[in-house]
Amino acid sequence: MDSSHASTAVAEQDSAVQTAIAQLFGPDGRADPYAPARVLREAGPVHQTPLGHHLLTRYDDCVAVLSTTAWSHAEEAGMMHPTVKPEDAPEELPTSFLWMEPPDHTRLRNLVTKGFTPRMVTRLRPRIEELTEQLVDTALESGEFDLVELIAYPLPLIIACELIGVPKEAYQQVHQWSQDLARGFDHDYTLPEEALKARSAGSRGFMGYFRELLNERRKDPKDDLLSVLSQVEDRGDVLTEQELLATCITTFVAGHETTANLIGTGMLQLMRNPDQIAALRARPELIPATPDELLRLEPSVQITTRAATRPITVAGHDFEQGEGVVVLINSANRDDAAFPDSDRIDVARYSDPKNPAKKHLGFSLGIHYCLGAPLALLEMEILLEVLLRKVRDIELLTDTPPYKPNVVIRGLEALPTRFTPA
Repeated sequence: MDSSHASTAVAEQDSAVQTAIAQLFGPDGRADPYAPARVLREAGPVHQTPLGHHLLTRYDDCVAVLSTTAWSHAEEAGMMHPTVKPEDAPEELPTSFLWMEPPDHTRLRNLVTKGFTPRMVTRLRPRIEELTEQLVDTALESGEFDLVELIAYPLPLIIACELIGVPKEAYQQVHQWSQDLARGFDHDYTLPEEALKARSAGSRGFMGYFRELLNERRKDPKDDLLSVLSQVEDRGDVLTEQELLATCITTFVAGHETTANLIGTGMLQLMRNPDQIAALRARPELIPATPDELLRLEPSVQITTRAATRPITVAGHDFEQGEGVVVLINSANRDDAAFPDSDRIDVARYSDPKNPAKKHLGFSLGIHYCLGAPLALLEMEILLEVLLRKVRDIELLTDTPPYKPNVVIRGLEALPTRFTPA
């Protein structure tokens, strides 16, 4: 290839990369962020955005960043939300240990884990089963319905409220605050003014509301997470009120929004691939591992950020201390080098303990691995069990269901569906 042809090829690749970046982070990419992610991944392991951040596209490189403390999550506020003043961040971005590093992260996570043990999650199974049965029965009676409205949101919303201790009369309000905060996780420069104002109002509304609930629980403890956290101690260490409030908000938004998105996009994938539903009916033992495959294929959290804590090389690129990267979870989870035939849903992918698939990054890795992962997986598993028992046909009523505008926490706006009873 002569130099002119080589220059043209490089220019065309650069143009394709910039187009893919624009699609990935723009509104046109919500329905399918995976096509531009594939363009970026095949073009190279690392790319620079117009904002100066570097994108990591391939599984091994993303794992290398997420699994080590050589990369910090504490700088996400500065990378993604530059319009928020540092002194306002505790009220505007109440993320608790989500954006911390040791030793503060270790201290807070250890304390919170005491109120979020596997035994507490296991105790929730009967209640999740009962609620799921009710929601599916309501959907069956409706015939045609919006699966997001009738099932995907109510299931994790009600469980999160009951777990934390939010009374029924507040469900709708906290749901709205949660959606406003989830939208606000996108980069400030991509958000319209009304979304920034809604995020601020939602954050401050949450803080004030949970402050009132906390005062009530201190006087009259109940069997809920808020009461447990208000009394947590470990070698004299306690949660400050600010930490406690931020932890409750983080637990609620992360558990509620991301699980709703898992249910919505997961059910969409199954409805688009009826052979996989047939496989689950033929082999019910595949159900417990299916939620992991759904989350690999459609991660609720599409991207995350990290900043180098020291000079370090990843994907052949030398990063200086403090330099940030954007980890494309949506790209890593569909890297054929890690997941053969990665764009295809395979409900058996995670079911063989003798030949385990690689860990998907839908719950992150390392010290920031999602604390609520067992609960999210359990809710999706129980929903699949109930659906396969009670519903004969699960029919998608549109080829193009609408998506929310969110980039970071991605999910469906609606999912028109029809159930036929078994």
